[in-house]
Amino acid sequence: MSDNETEPLEEQDAADEADEPVDAEPDAEEAVEETVDEDEPAPEATADADAADEAADADADAEANPEAEEEDASPFDDDVMPDDEADLLIPVEDYLGAGVHIGTQQKTKDMERFIHRVRDDGLYVLDVSQTDSRIRVAADFLANYNPEQILVTSSRQYGRFPAKKFADVIGARARTGRFIPGTLTNPDYAGYIEPDVVVVTDPIGDAQAVKEAITVGIPVIAMCDSNNQVSNVDLVIPTNNKGRRALSVVYWLLANETLDRRNAGTVYALEEFEDAL
Repeated sequence: MSDNETEPLEEQDAADEADEPVDAEPDAEEAVEETVDEDEPAPEATADADAADEAADADADAEANPEAEEEDASPFDDDVMPDDEADLLIPVEDYLGAGVHIGTQQKTKDMERFIHRVRDDGLYVLDVSQTDSRIRVAADFLANYNPEQILVTSSRQYGRFPAKKFADVIGARARTGRFIPGTLTNPDYAGYIEPDVVVVTDPIGDAQAVKEAITVGIPVIAMCDSNNQVSNVDLVIPTNNKGRRALSVVYWLLANETLDRRNAGTVYALEEFEDAL
């Protein structure tokens, strides 16, 4: 099931992750204080918060103007997959309208196999047929788990609402916003949990969750953009992970597909995954 097992990944420079600040886990007493007063951040989490803030700042332009990022009127976007006749979960126009295919102007070797082409303006175009197929694979995988043992995380602002909605409809747990160090690794922390699988919205913004999942040995499913490195990701879902509508569509499809594998008989509308704000 793992991307690392079933699809050989190219060697990548591990120095970036080695240089990332590793947040200390809160001890029991500090964890209790943190749960009592959530407005006062724990010292242990400061480095993690700073790292997440830096990731958010790096994408500030995209976050500030998601509509430009998700624009679908450009002729640049007509060619988004190698097989125009591919059988998709939704019409290709719906993927285009949400901007699911729009990558960044950077690409990693890890994500190269998920990139269809580069536009004249320098943006990489993700292959939406692979996005579609990976949503199905992820649903197959998640349907094998007890819903309460699935953890969904999103530090990215536009991912918080659809990630939480996804968790709610499939019966999973969600940790949105800042991921507190020790959540998966410190049994003395009041918010400690032991999930069996983690779904993250962005391996960069959710780096702390990914690190802790690797530490305790549980698989990671991640929404990955063209600029992500995936050496610590077991299953990649290639998508624009910065746009509001793109994240809503991917989480919506993943939720309905997961429920379908469980024969739940419930189908949710896209509008329920879109933040009215």
